[in-house]
Amino acid sequence: MKKIVIVEDSEAGRELLRELVQGWGYEVIEAADGQEALQKITETAPDLVLCDVQMPELDGYAVIQSLRQDARFTKLPVIALTAYAMRGDKEKTLAAGFDSHQSKPIEFESLKADIERLLAR
Repeated sequence: MKKIVIVEDSEAGRELLRELVQGWGYEVIEAADGQEALQKITETAPDLVLCDVQMPELDGYAVIQSLRQDARFTKLPVIALTAYAMRGDKEKTLAAGFDSHQSKPIEFESLKADIERLLAR
């Protein structure tokens, strides 16, 4: 079973994503902030990460920067989850090293398609 780490500082957001992703047949590991995310990713070597961009302490940009500097995780698929949907935001996340960008509120079918596409490569 493929493992997905969900990084989301909102408990309700994590719960919703967990229910969805588990329903799609994936094992879920949760992290409430960027620091916990890096620890869980290192411990569990997941197949994919769903990462909120705006979090206190260590945000999604700091997480992706840390992952991309670690040889073990340069190819790890990471999807940015963000409430920012302004022009240029998607390009900013992709330029930072994320593999895809999903705006909140999340469109579930689009997220599922992104996960399947990234895990298939």
